Amino acid sequence: MQNPSFVALHRLQAFLLSIVVLAFPLAAVLVFDGGFDRKAVADVLACVYAFGLYAVFLAPLLPLPSLASIKRFQRIEQMVLVWFWVTYITHCTWELGWLLLHDMIANGRDNPLFYTWWAYIDGGDYRYATADVTLIVMEILSVGNGLIGLAALYLWLKKPLLRYRALLMFLATAVVHLYSTSLYFVGEIMHGLPNVDTSRFLDVGIKFVLANSPWLLMPILVIYWVCRRLPDFVADRADH
Repeated sequence: MQNPSFVALHRLQAFLLSIVVLAFPLAAVLVFDGGFDRKAVADVLACVYAFGLYAVFLAPLLPLPSLASIKRFQRIEQMVLVWFWVTYITHCTWELGWLLLHDMIANGRDNPLFYTWWAYIDGGDYRYATADVTLIVMEILSVGNGLIGLAALYLWLKKPLLRYRALLMFLATAVVHLYSTSLYFVGEIMHGLPNVDTSRFLDVGIKFVLANSPWLLMPILVIYWVCRRLPDFVADRADH
């Protein structure tokens, strides 16, 4: 059962997430039906996405009246849980879509159906238009991570007796996130950022760095949360 203290928080997070999600089809309409400059729209979309996600993740830290009696670790848990939904669904939608359709996406710059990916490719990281082998392998890892994570969420929410197993699965996905995101950043940086438009801060600072940074920072919070939660379940298993 949902804790009444978190009702207002979850509504706020749902509202913020809806803004982020709806911004993508709206951006496509503005570009292909409204005649707006695609670069300018992509810039705005990147800001909505990057800052919107951080607003969702950090919302549990806000001084909401309903959270006045909620302790810091409980707030961290709310940050982690919403992160799970965002990252695992992203893996199984945006990244899976690219993995299955990357050839069509690369050749579909002027197709509104593919603008969801091209809004990021334009200046954010052109590797998604060339689909090099390393990136494909990384995205396969990400999709696998998403499937494992969704299975872990099912256990966490529906199978209380298996929450210990869910924690281990969450921990595994966090480790993969750290590995793949570090490889993603370091690989491009060591090559001199050839696939990112470094002449514009919006491209390198927002699209490339800020929009991807949650996948480097939030897993660290997940590891902390799991390490704090695991002893409770270990004790329960020992009692039984």
